[in-house]
Amino acid sequence: MHTADWARFAHEWRQTYYHFTRTLAANPSAAPYKTVDEHHLSSLRELLHAWQLEGLWTDAEVDELSLVWHRLDPWPDTVAGLRALNTRFATCTLSNGNVALLTDMAEHARLEWTHVFSAEMFKSYKPDPAVYLGAARKLGLEPGQCAMVAAHLNDLKAAKQCGFRTVYVKRRQEEALDPDKERQEGYVDVWVEEHEAGFLAVAERLGVSM
Repeated sequence: MHTADWARFAHEWRQTYYHFTRTLAANPSAAPYKTVDEHHLSSLRELLHAWQLEGLWTDAEVDELSLVWHRLDPWPDTVAGLRALNTRFATCTLSNGNVALLTDMAEHARLEWTHVFSAEMFKSYKPDPAVYLGAARKLGLEPGQCAMVAAHLNDLKAAKQCGFRTVYVKRRQEEALDPDKERQEGYVDVWVEEHEAGFLAVAERLGVSM
């Protein structure tokens, strides 16, 4: 196993997440609800078997490796950008990651969200409208009073269909769609390019004094 092989292994692991969440979002009642943490562990075990890597780690080590998503580092602008946004707005996660994952990630990366919401609260996954609309209700707001900020255009397209305002923060190697084509559709209200300062640029665009 070389570095490129491990990169391919990680990519395959991540792709199982996208398939899992989109399948459940399309039909939440089709199967018993499973959290992203539970999926990450079961899919990791399946991949280790498929790649003939079983026995490389103990069961306890595999369990710990499956939680690597709890320890992701933030983009360089995110911590300062959130602090700036918090001076004027409530900020809230709305991720497919489960609550424990998001809470640990926020602590690890020092992300000062004012609220931590997860699709787990609604027993479905984005892009199911129940997730977006449920989050707005928990905040006591109408969808039009909320802005979805994301680095994935399909997330923003689904939020816009639910009545949200939308902010796109372009991140390196995060977008699967064609940004130029999608931008012409007009469902993004604020567009932050990759060379701009990420969440700091979002705060500035939304009127926060920097």
